[in-house]
Amino acid sequence: MKKAKTVVMGVKDRYSEWKSMVGVLYDWLANHNLVWPSLSCRWGPLLEQATYKNRHRLYLSEQTDGSVPNTLVVANVEVVKPRVAAAEHISQFNEESRSPFVKKYKTIIHPGEVNRIRELRQNSKIVATHTDSPEVFIWDLETQPNRLQRINFVLTGHDDNAEYALAMCPTEPFVLSGGKDKYVVLWSIQDHIASLAAESGSNVKHSKSSQKATESPSVGPRGIFHGHTNTVEDVQFCPSSALEFCSVGDDSCLIFWDARVGSVPAAKVNKAHDGDIHCVDWNPHDINFILTGSADNTVKMFDRRKLNSEGVGSPVYKFEGHEAAILCVQWCPDKSSVFGSSAEDGFLNIWDHEKVGQTSGPYRASAPSGLFFRHAGHRDKVVDFHWNAFDPWTIVSVSDDCECTSGGGTLQVWRMIDLIYRPEKEVLAELDTYRTQILGSTP
Repeated sequence: MKKAKTVVMGVKDRYSEWKSMVGVLYDWLANHNLVWPSLSCRWGPLLEQATYKNRHRLYLSEQTDGSVPNTLVVANVEVVKPRVAAAEHISQFNEESRSPFVKKYKTIIHPGEVNRIRELRQNSKIVATHTDSPEVFIWDLETQPNRLQRINFVLTGHDDNAEYALAMCPTEPFVLSGGKDKYVVLWSIQDHIASLAAESGSNVKHSKSSQKATESPSVGPRGIFHGHTNTVEDVQFCPSSALEFCSVGDDSCLIFWDARVGSVPAAKVNKAHDGDIHCVDWNPHDINFILTGSADNTVKMFDRRKLNSEGVGSPVYKFEGHEAAILCVQWCPDKSSVFGSSAEDGFLNIWDHEKVGQTSGPYRASAPSGLFFRHAGHRDKVVDFHWNAFDPWTIVSVSDDCECTSGGGTLQVWRMIDLIYRPEKEVLAELDTYRTQILGSTP
């Protein structure tokens, strides 16, 4: 009991210290207390640009206790533009309250828990979702009636539950999934895009009754790929190809696939980590680099040019800055060397692999190599986060900290102050222009 109390107090102390620094470290932050925990969060389209703020779509899940249905939530989020919000304003928030900047737009009843949400890059109003079943559900969120369930179509091909591994291709309307059956499954939804668009533009009246998943049209796979020996936890497309992708799983393997040459691995790292691998992301700026995050508390960066045919490949870098299992990794859309990682320790770390080994500059001597920012605003595991492609240094993150709040968890929309991530020479030059104000008029 004493140990548990110490841990709780440690989290409270850490959070209090973080909150006292919000006005210094952040350019913008909105804290939103959730009614139910969310396992996934994704940015949708940019809706409106105004003088001082932009309005974005945001997709969330609601994991209920069974007394009410699980839901897929479409929200509107107002994001204040850089260098607009006053420091005292963003630091004064109530952890137990809903943010006025986050408003529900539509709630869609979902068949089971929403474990993962992924948006179609070519039309981010269309999303895929994973739940505790073998199917993948496809939704056109703009045509969905509020508080009803009307799945547009279902992707079939798994023999067992596919709960988390899910990806949408950035170049083509392709979907990728992995599951407990150890399969990686590929679909094309090209034939259905036209019908979804036609339906979106029509005045069809939908039935008031909920439509069951089994009543929705289904689409079979383009390919089923075999190579893992345990559950597939995450999948990712190559940013430049719809037929090249990678996957990771509980077998500690990182596998590369090429659908043009068959259903067996094109390359494989047999022992990529010392534990289950939970997440993977492929660098959109340099397709040679891949990130993996594991239950061994580390993030690794692999160069696919340095993998040999025997399934051996050493990481280019190993990032050690978390104290618990990694749950999500994602490259920054704005800078090729920057990425984020979130974990069960409650931290969301921002790294720059170009800074690995640098010992000059503030805090670098004591910080883990490559780490340049740590978001400590969550009080329990950070289950998901997503960089905003329209505002590249703005991040949305969700945590399962129900025991620390009066709600179902916490959603935060935040952007670190630009003095942290801009080039050092540029920052020093700007600060020099304010030398007089900072130091006073007398030398």
